[in-house]
Amino acid sequence: MFNIDDNIRKASTLPSLFYRDEAIFRKVIKKVFSNSWLYITDLSNLNENKMAYPFTYEESIVKEPLFLINNKNKVQCFSNVCTHRGNILIDKAKVVRNRIVCSYHGKSFDQCGKFISMPMSDGMLNFPSENDNLTEIKVKSWNNLLFTTLSSNIKFEEIFTEIDKRVSWMPVKDFVYRDDLSKDYFVDVNWALYCDNYLEGFHIPFVHNDLNDALEFENYDVNIFKYCNLQIGIGKDQSECFDLPNDHIDHGKKIAAYYFWVFPNLMLNFYPWGLSLNKVIPLSQNKTKIIFQSFVWDENKLKRGAGADLDKVEMEDQQIIKKVQKGMFSQFYKSGRFSPKMEKGVHHFHLLISNFCNE
Repeated sequence: MFNIDDNIRKASTLPSLFYRDEAIFRKVIKKVFSNSWLYITDLSNLNENKMAYPFTYEESIVKEPLFLINNKNKVQCFSNVCTHRGNILIDKAKVVRNRIVCSYHGKSFDQCGKFISMPMSDGMLNFPSENDNLTEIKVKSWNNLLFTTLSSNIKFEEIFTEIDKRVSWMPVKDFVYRDDLSKDYFVDVNWALYCDNYLEGFHIPFVHNDLNDALEFENYDVNIFKYCNLQIGIGKDQSECFDLPNDHIDHGKKIAAYYFWVFPNLMLNFYPWGLSLNKVIPLSQNKTKIIFQSFVWDENKLKRGAGADLDKVEMEDQQIIKKVQKGMFSQFYKSGRFSPKMEKGVHHFHLLISNFCNE
């Protein structure tokens, strides 16, 4: 569909048509999101045995109804559709005490998705069969975060190996989710344009005055891995930075923030106060939902440093990318070039989009 040159010094960005065409949007979503590991929720929503948590795999696009369930501290994922006539089985989070019973005709399943019984089934041939069980979906966890995929062959552990090298010294599992610090945003731009903006610090001096005051722009660094990348924010004030262990890969550096991006739509932003998780959900070719979730480690550091006022940074980002979205409709703009120093993350994203769409 699109071919991005591996060499950033020669490559051009995705064409403007990518950000505005409905047919391309649908094709990209099918190719990319169905074949990726997507963040669903954190373990606090499954903190009781037999607790079931229904969700839709990419709620507005792929629309696959699924549910997670805690089976004696083993989280499993199943299709949330009755194998009789397609009714949704679980419509709200709840504890499944005995069995899962369809509210339409009473077909029932155990907590592991296996068929138990169905009324009025006498006389049915070749019944029950494997097709009467609920399909099980892959599920993996990283610390307290849960992920599923419909068909990805990517090794989940391969994604998080590089992240662990930077943050495994933190008690991430003990970070506390804070609803009062979490928020959903809706912005009228293509989802990939939102990711483009996140994946480079090039714009910081021009768009984010306060953030620029907290970071050393000239030392901003980007590390590229296979299915994720890392932007490292170097702080100007040591007191607003991580106190890294002596054996840490970045020991001796003034790290104010680790900005991890996981393909295709997840941002894990680590600050001395904890984790700001951002999930980017495509709603249409020009409308995007962004879920901000905060997991706090040290409340005393919440109002300090690079992670001090995330809402202000978000509003500044939204203001500029809405203008860029308008620019995508220009008849005179087709694509641009990458800054080899500052836009390695954007190039990596465009390269992965190209590879997934052309497979």
